[in-house]
Amino acid sequence: MPIKAYYSAVVTDFLKDDAERILGVLTREHHHALEEPQRWAWIQQISILQNSLTSQPDGRIFLEFYIPRMGKRADALLIAGNIVFVIEFKVGSETHASSSLLQVEDYALDLRNFHEGSHKVPIIPVLVSTNAESHPISDLAFAEDLVAQPIATNESDLKSLIDNTCTAQVYSNLDIDEWMSKGYKPTPTIVEAAETLYRTHGVADISRSDASAKNLRETAESVSRVIDRARQHSKKSICFITGVPGSGKTLAGLNIATRRSEEHLDEHAVFLSGNGPLVDVLREALTRDKAKREGVSKKAAEREVRSFIQNIHHFRDEYVGNDTVPIEKVVVFDEAQRAWTRKEAASFMQRKRGQPNFDMSEPEFLISVMDRHPDWCTVICLVGGGQEINTGEAGISEWITALEVRFPSWEVSVSPRIALPEYGSEGQVQQFLASPRVRSDEHLHLAISMRSFRAEALSDFIGSAIDNCPEDAKTRYRSIRAAYPIFLTRDLGFARAWLRTRARGTERFGMVASSGALRLRPDGINIKVKVDPTCWFLNPDTDVRSSYYLEDVASEFDVQGLELDWVCVCWDGDFHYRNGAWICQDFKGTKWQSVHDESKRLYLKNAYRVILTRARQGMVIFIPHGNETDHTRPSSFYDGTFEYFRSCGIPELD
Repeated sequence: MPIKAYYSAVVTDFLKDDAERILGVLTREHHHALEEPQRWAWIQQISILQNSLTSQPDGRIFLEFYIPRMGKRADALLIAGNIVFVIEFKVGSETHASSSLLQVEDYALDLRNFHEGSHKVPIIPVLVSTNAESHPISDLAFAEDLVAQPIATNESDLKSLIDNTCTAQVYSNLDIDEWMSKGYKPTPTIVEAAETLYRTHGVADISRSDASAKNLRETAESVSRVIDRARQHSKKSICFITGVPGSGKTLAGLNIATRRSEEHLDEHAVFLSGNGPLVDVLREALTRDKAKREGVSKKAAEREVRSFIQNIHHFRDEYVGNDTVPIEKVVVFDEAQRAWTRKEAASFMQRKRGQPNFDMSEPEFLISVMDRHPDWCTVICLVGGGQEINTGEAGISEWITALEVRFPSWEVSVSPRIALPEYGSEGQVQQFLASPRVRSDEHLHLAISMRSFRAEALSDFIGSAIDNCPEDAKTRYRSIRAAYPIFLTRDLGFARAWLRTRARGTERFGMVASSGALRLRPDGINIKVKVDPTCWFLNPDTDVRSSYYLEDVASEFDVQGLELDWVCVCWDGDFHYRNGAWICQDFKGTKWQSVHDESKRLYLKNAYRVILTRARQGMVIFIPHGNETDHTRPSSFYDGTFEYFRSCGIPELD
């Protein structure tokens, strides 16, 4: 996507331009009722900038510069002296608030990471608190990526800051026209994406559009065609979307539900997920955002959000033991591979819901609920590979069995990748794909990870490492190590310090471990202490419950479907490498027990696959030394794993 701003001009023209005319342009582009505080702030900003840029006639100024990943606008962006200045004003402020410094630093980092023209140019975030004291220019310090630490100044000193910075050092030539022509390719976190999507009802500004990535809009358009066919011809249809970890499956589902709800109110499209932490975090994030933006109470905001994102188990329970026809015509099931088998579903419904005659898999029951519609409906299943982490999770097989045995009239659209081994039951799937009612569509597969914008091949590396292919893992790591740092350490203090020094702005970091990592307690990591996902993922670094504090560690159940920027993966003996193979163990009572059941071994393997793919920008793997005097933590449980990752090319943290 091209860069966007309400106003853009060469500085020479900006200096000659009438302030009232500029204000008119900003007002026209604003598309919202203009409140007096905003109008006053713009008038002050225009005046300050026109007084401050008289020595930079060849520069370029942008006002209300759009930051798409964050769904926000920087007050001003200036290109002068081959430098990009990102400027945020706090008109009337007598202090430089830390939150404002973080805000403008976030804008600068966003520009550096996601705008092609800004990858290798110096970027300086500047906070102008008009009535506060200035910080001296000697504070200017660039990181390796050429993004400077934020500079705090005031109205009277902004000119000298810009002029002195532009003359203090000669930087490589920056062609402004070429810079402007470069694309903006943001990759937001799922929380950021959901907030932007909920505000704007579209992913036009947040979906990847480069040639190497599958476009979320193409997937949405394919699914919309499936829904439209079902609606027009009174058919019932089901659609399976596949994708690699972090490829945007959840975002695709949210986008589909949002678009259909916006364009076809009578469809009552809804997004359902059995991932409790994901539902809680997204709901809380959207509720906070809506309440803040619209000035409504949190309770009022929550009521609307809850109808948009629902827990799949609440949906299921509403229709057990009755023949009620659901109001929803379009239902998106997130992480459909995690739906329960017949055995698990029947056991739960009999024990917990008082339904002794329940004898269906969860997929069969969910399809049967939608099948109650007398005319049409569409079910969209989002399917991840290698992510089943709970006992009784069925993979894709139960969905196919239900369609073959009970719902032969339903039309089926699938991603052709659904037959790959990581989605399970490949033999059954291959046979199913040959059916004339099954339509294959390549656009229903999301092939490129959006989670890690620095290393889209991360999931391939993790797959090779977890699958005991060290040479392949080493080769794959070489392709990502420059952009995506991974380190090993035996010292948890080193790991924590590394996270704190790597993260800038509001980049989020935290510690994760498998739910079976019970013998990390001597290292101060107690996986049994349950985190509150909404606090852990959303609260600021001043809250001891947040991930920033590096005290509470989240498990695979807490983080699946969510992400952080920087992660410490804490490794225990439940899944360790010894004598050329991965060993699976379960800690019971006072000792470890070997895990021989293949399904449980798979769940454990997938637990580590999940926690190893949570970081967007980089991670450190903490593997303790163990203790030979403690039979539950012998060094043999840890040394082999450490050496294995070294053989995969991962360096040790100095």
